[in-house]
Amino acid sequence: MCGIAALISPKPIEQSANILAMCDVLRHRGPDGEGYVLLADRKSHVMDRRHPVPPDFAMSRAALGHRRLAIIDLTEAGAQPMQDTSGRYWVTYNGEIYNFSELRSELESSGTKFRSNCDTEVLLAAYARWGRDCLPRLNGMFAFIIYDSETQTVFAARDRFGVKPLYWWRAPDGTLALASEIKAFTTLAGWRAHLDGQSAYDYLVWGLTDHNGRTMFQGVRPLPPGTFIEIRQPDIAIEPVAVAWYTLPTGTAIAASDDTVRERWRALFTDAVRLRLQADTPVGTALSGGLDSSSIVCITHLLRGSEDRASRAAFSARAHDASFDESEFMEAVVQKTKVSQTCVWPEARDLLDRLSDITWHMDEPFGSASIFAEWKVFETVASTDVKVTLDGHGGDEILAGYREYPAPFLGDLLRRGRLLQFFGELRDLAKRGNVGPAYLFQLVIDNVASDRLRYMLRRITGRTIATPDWIDTTRIKVTPATPFPNARTISELSRSQLATTSLPMQLHWNDRNSMAFSIESRAPFLDFRLVEFTLGLADRFKIHQGISKRILRSAMAGTVPEKILNRRDKMGFVTPEENWVRHEQPDGFRAALHQAVKASRGVLKPEAIEMGNAMIDGRTPYNNRFWRLINFGVWMDRFNVEVAP
Repeated sequence: MCGIAALISPKPIEQSANILAMCDVLRHRGPDGEGYVLLADRKSHVMDRRHPVPPDFAMSRAALGHRRLAIIDLTEAGAQPMQDTSGRYWVTYNGEIYNFSELRSELESSGTKFRSNCDTEVLLAAYARWGRDCLPRLNGMFAFIIYDSETQTVFAARDRFGVKPLYWWRAPDGTLALASEIKAFTTLAGWRAHLDGQSAYDYLVWGLTDHNGRTMFQGVRPLPPGTFIEIRQPDIAIEPVAVAWYTLPTGTAIAASDDTVRERWRALFTDAVRLRLQADTPVGTALSGGLDSSSIVCITHLLRGSEDRASRAAFSARAHDASFDESEFMEAVVQKTKVSQTCVWPEARDLLDRLSDITWHMDEPFGSASIFAEWKVFETVASTDVKVTLDGHGGDEILAGYREYPAPFLGDLLRRGRLLQFFGELRDLAKRGNVGPAYLFQLVIDNVASDRLRYMLRRITGRTIATPDWIDTTRIKVTPATPFPNARTISELSRSQLATTSLPMQLHWNDRNSMAFSIESRAPFLDFRLVEFTLGLADRFKIHQGISKRILRSAMAGTVPEKILNRRDKMGFVTPEENWVRHEQPDGFRAALHQAVKASRGVLKPEAIEMGNAMIDGRTPYNNRFWRLINFGVWMDRFNVEVAP
């Protein structure tokens, strides 16, 4: 896990100072080492900041930079940027290839020689052997940039689900800059932060980010998950076009008995955890008390045993407010596995004091104060010798775990005329789930109604609408509309959340939270084999008789404590945000609200203050929109974002 950067210019320019500055900003992603290479006319120079750059490389067309977090092969043999044995290719890479041992054996059988024990060299050799066709062979999380000195071609790619980030920005002089985090671009000449109006609208009104191939910064683009770009140096002035190398497969439900499906699912999940336990540093786990994290902790315990110190380190966020504290569920896992648990209690005052710095690390404003709980967990991990954690991201998206999943499930039954099953599931969900009948009815109507009727109902019930009066849509030049597709089945909603509306945000926040403290976070639920198998299962393996995540509960029976398997009140790393705002720090949040409207440069109208005050005072129901107003203002101020006239 590391920070990477690259500069590619249409003509030779001075690159050394810029690539150093970019990587200095990314130091938190890789405190264990640094490396730089300048590339000019098929020649390369490994740059050391302690020595002057040779005259031949004072002006160069390309530069690669790397900040290293050493996890696999801690020796200098794993340092980057790395050159392949032929001398043709250079790579700067962020991530982990979990099946690198198998790929290494395959490459060795055909004559490839290796000088290290790290996955970086395997990735480089795989590209040298197979080119872009190496990508489907990789099981891992990654973002990398490869420079082919023979053809002077830049190749950059990102993993299937976008666990690891990569952005690009075009400088005024035509240089194409790429980096793990947007803040690296702020070091370059010509940088000015301008607001992307559409992204700002989608965030403020709908709470959606990382969904539209853009960022909140105008002109900064993410490389989408499962895509690559390939640019020949003479064509560097042409805007990169991302090419998809991976798409989620579609198909009919897997035909197999329940026992066969359960055994296969458990085997895939166990192997996903096994692969992600590979490291030359201690590996710990997150433990929220929910089903996903508890399953990871329990499988880790089975794989490594009670004598393995690394498998016994778990980290949790707790709350002083009993209604948000999940300690009783955490304790059930602790007792079963004898895991050594470390807890942290996030505080509202701490959040307000540190919000500007957290927002700087996030690059963009984030969805709710719950992100702060994860921040505090990784801060706690950093105080130990653990360098890697296993986390539950992706579980809800593939297993239909969120509260909105009954909508497409019930709506699909209704559309297909399965009335008996519809009413039975409606009854069971209301009885066994953590949602009431009124909420379920609202979900079903949303799913089966026309767009016009759905909009009318949202306005009548006081929910989010496309044209609120507290944002100046003319100022940011957008046409108000909902960015969410109307997913009509569980499969459609899962695919939408994996690709667009949920997972990309979760992974963005998790990456920045973990890397702010130089911790590598791995997600077993996002092993592509497990994702594809789960998406191919019939709905009854996800929701059945009011029971959600049915295949996970079934597969973990006897491994995860019954107290966890029988839970229906999903929480995760959450904070008592409403209590903080209304009771613990109302004056602090009120001041933050006023400052946010001022910092928004006219994007937020005065009506936003009245709306926020009504939530603080309890005159209207609280929702995360309040948080988004505040965080948007903090972000505008910290990055000095301008709004086009």
